[in-house]
Amino acid sequence: MTHSTRVRVRFYELDPYNHVNHSVYIQYFETARIELLGEAGLSLAAMKDDGLMIVVSEIHTKFFGSAEEGDELAIETEVIDLRRVTSRWDQRIMRDDELIASQHLRAALVTTEGRPTRFPDHMVAALAPYTVNGD
Repeated sequence: MTHSTRVRVRFYELDPYNHVNHSVYIQYFETARIELLGEAGLSLAAMKDDGLMIVVSEIHTKFFGSAEEGDELAIETEVIDLRRVTSRWDQRIMRDDELIASQHLRAALVTTEGRPTRFPDHMVAALAPYTVNGD
């Protein structure tokens, strides 16, 4: 299942050309991943209480168009796969049917001390509805 998060572009997110600044798209993508985790019952606070963190290790963003003040955007997020320690995520920012940006990233599960660790069964189960290609 694809998770969708909606945001409306705010004036302070614009660059001097009145387009959303490229760095803001990264924030939109992050917000959408956190929303997905929360919906799955995996809040950042709960993970931290369990001594776990998901950290981004690689990120690739491609821009196809630009968003402007007042645009309502949908950020679509899918977990491509969960491995023992790593995960891959695909995301898209859409304005209606127009693709604005896409992002592919890898993330790892680590302890709060920074040591890589295996995804526990309850996290795998919680993310299963959003995982499109588990292997």
